[in-house]
Amino acid sequence: MTVMTHDLTRERLTAGLGFAMLSAASFGLSGSLARGLLDVGWSAGAATLVRVAIAAAVLLVPAIIAVRGRGHLVRRGWKVIVAYGVFAVAGAQLFYFLAVGYLDVSVALLIEYTAPVAVVLWMWLRHGHRPTPLTVGGAAIAAFGLAMLLNVFGGGQISLVGVLWALGAMVGASVYFVISGDENNGLPPITLAAGGLLVALVVLGAAGLSGVLPMHFSTGTVSFVPFDAPWWSVMIALGVITAAVAYVSGIAATRRLGARLGSFVALTEVMAATAFAWLLLGQAPAPIQAGGALLILAGVIVVKLGERPAPTVAESFTDEPALTDPQAPVPV
Repeated sequence: MTVMTHDLTRERLTAGLGFAMLSAASFGLSGSLARGLLDVGWSAGAATLVRVAIAAAVLLVPAIIAVRGRGHLVRRGWKVIVAYGVFAVAGAQLFYFLAVGYLDVSVALLIEYTAPVAVVLWMWLRHGHRPTPLTVGGAAIAAFGLAMLLNVFGGGQISLVGVLWALGAMVGASVYFVISGDENNGLPPITLAAGGLLVALVVLGAAGLSGVLPMHFSTGTVSFVPFDAPWWSVMIALGVITAAVAYVSGIAATRRLGARLGSFVALTEVMAATAFAWLLLGQAPAPIQAGGALLILAGVIVVKLGERPAPTVAESFTDEPALTDPQAPVPV
């Protein structure tokens, strides 16, 4: 029984890591593609709207099939779907695309991915999970790294507007990790992703029609450093790869790994985004920014190590002493 439980846990961990790496690479490509569209006249709102629409169209039919005969799951979890669509999809994507209009892709993404620290604070304030000294120390390291990344000490110029947009994306990413790691709603990952994308499509469409969100489109050729691409091919890649594939695999990964480990592994998106930005846009980080990026990653790792992990379901069963065995140790 113990061997079987261990094998299942290991298989679940392996699958979760695979999904997480796929999601991180897919999400990491989005900033560079969006920046290419912005440079030829697209607005951030238009790029986000079309990206969400393509992803929703790709996932709609499979999402319906996944809950066939279980429609009560959607009716019961509609609040989760709405929150996921508004914050994790519409908010995170739009704010991130707005940020890359003012900041380098790697800078915007690294600010967004201080989200694990925000998740720790949320768990403390909302659920009373007080952070350990190691967690506080990791947050301090990440804060110092952020100051280096923004080149505060060197007197470099940084866009405050871009930083604020990136922080908004950080809030959306935090909601993404919390909701994605929750298996209690019973919603299949593809259904949660498709529902959230449809909600985001309604929100973004309403904002565009009302004039709150500027919508500018262009049919120009998108120029990257190694090649040029037609706008429609960039949009298809943005919708299918960096949205549909990224969200479904991200939810599948976080449900297998949990919100804590899932958010940690998702930091590999920073590496992927930096690599894509260097390859496609020629954005190489300055030495002080590279040092700050390493400190941010180190700080977030320390934060994750400092968390008090909750016991898994398997541990709850295997650690409990058998009632018929008087010699079984009592768990502390």
